[in-house]
Amino acid sequence: MEKYIETTMKNLEKNGIKPFYCERKDEVKDIILSLINEGESVSNGGSETLKECGVFDILKSGKYDFIDRAGLEGEAVREAYIRAFGCDSYFCSSNAVTERGELYNVDGNSNRVACIVYGPRQVIMVVGKNKIVPDIDAAIKRVKEKAAPPNCVRLNLNNPCAKTGKCVSLNLDDPFMCDGCALDSRICCNYVVTAKQRHKDRIKVIIVNEDLGY
Repeated sequence: MEKYIETTMKNLEKNGIKPFYCERKDEVKDIILSLINEGESVSNGGSETLKECGVFDILKSGKYDFIDRAGLEGEAVREAYIRAFGCDSYFCSSNAVTERGELYNVDGNSNRVACIVYGPRQVIMVVGKNKIVPDIDAAIKRVKEKAAPPNCVRLNLNNPCAKTGKCVSLNLDDPFMCDGCALDSRICCNYVVTAKQRHKDRIKVIIVNEDLGY
């Protein structure tokens, strides 16, 4: 295990967040299966990392009450979001994890960050080593350079960062965390830093020693 991963895991635990470690992404499934019970309600935020690790295969296996918003529209989507807020286990990744043991996440609709902050009985995050950064300043920059642009491309959004590969705010002399484009399609709308988990081990972070997701 890399020293910076070990440091991150120790600090996550100190902050009330339960860390797990996988050398390879194919080990993620076994950890997840040990954390959830058949018949429980499960849901997820959008995540390329979950897809790469085969997590959706578990959620869609028929063994769980999977609250799936895919393909829904209008009021049906909102109802799925509300149900997910009260589910047993919510799955997602994190935009960044600092070596200080903090989680940094930025959302557009913000159903994901809402569930991270409160609601589901447990939140299970899967995070590649590429998302570990030294501190919050580095986390902010990571989202503006490495997370938001490819996500805009994935979602077919005509935002500036999808064209240039970085947030417009990085052209400023002193960009602030919340600076960005002014389009209605902007995906960076709500910013959440998780510094301490009051309900110990409610959030679990599975760190994989591979580059995963955005």
